[in-house]
Amino acid sequence: MTWRAIAGFRLVSADPEKLAGFYCALGFEAGERVPISRDEMAVLGLTGRGWRLPLTLGPSRLDLDAFELPGEAYPQDTRASDVIFQHCALVTDDAAHWWHRAQAAGALPISRDGPVTLPKSSGGVTAIKLRDPEGHPLELLQFPEGSRSDWRGRGMLGIDHSAIAVSDVDESCRFYAARGLTTGDPSLNEGPEQAALDGLDDPKVDVVPMNPASMPPHLELLRYRQPKGRAHAPLSANDIAATRVVWPAGTDALVRDPDGHLHQLIR
Repeated sequence: MTWRAIAGFRLVSADPEKLAGFYCALGFEAGERVPISRDEMAVLGLTGRGWRLPLTLGPSRLDLDAFELPGEAYPQDTRASDVIFQHCALVTDDAAHWWHRAQAAGALPISRDGPVTLPKSSGGVTAIKLRDPEGHPLELLQFPEGSRSDWRGRGMLGIDHSAIAVSDVDESCRFYAARGLTTGDPSLNEGPEQAALDGLDDPKVDVVPMNPASMPPHLELLRYRQPKGRAHAPLSANDIAATRVVWPAGTDALVRDPDGHLHQLIR
């Protein structure tokens, strides 16, 4: 089965209405809360009831899901290199401005000392990693002027990609390639700028884009050579850290990649 395009992302939330206030401060628009069907709950392997609050930002969709039977909170001691780590990268024309907006709305920093501009060998972007008030990692991403024709405009524009930490980049590449994604140009990111971005000492990370036929958004695989990413027990779909990437498909299913990151296939 080919995964041709990412339809959106789903975050698990303990309090979707409150968390929606944070995302609306970053430019998202909130829709009406709706129940999650029994059939979908069964696909997710969950019992009880669930609710969904949809958010949109330009062409991008981000759903906040809540469940009657809650799962585990986001683990507080996770690092950017740990295999549980997955962030959504939000594109803006002014990372510093929106970082201040995010802070005022309750964000906590992962990066050290605010937005950092990476060297050209690492893409030359200006970025900062942070957590929303429930612990979900995010990245604010500002591309060099004129470098990306698919992201033009002012303010907060949309979701460019979701980056996931992996333990074996070759195995993960095979998994996604088997589903129709193609490998983009990889890079090895290191140095003081990467350390500041990740909030880690002397990180060395392979960054491998995995591109569906239609994009943005796309996926990025992050394999940390150092520090080594710590493994994590498989997440339940109602755990706060259980972010799902949503793909249109001819079936309804929940798929886990080799490291347990969740993908939801929808008809």
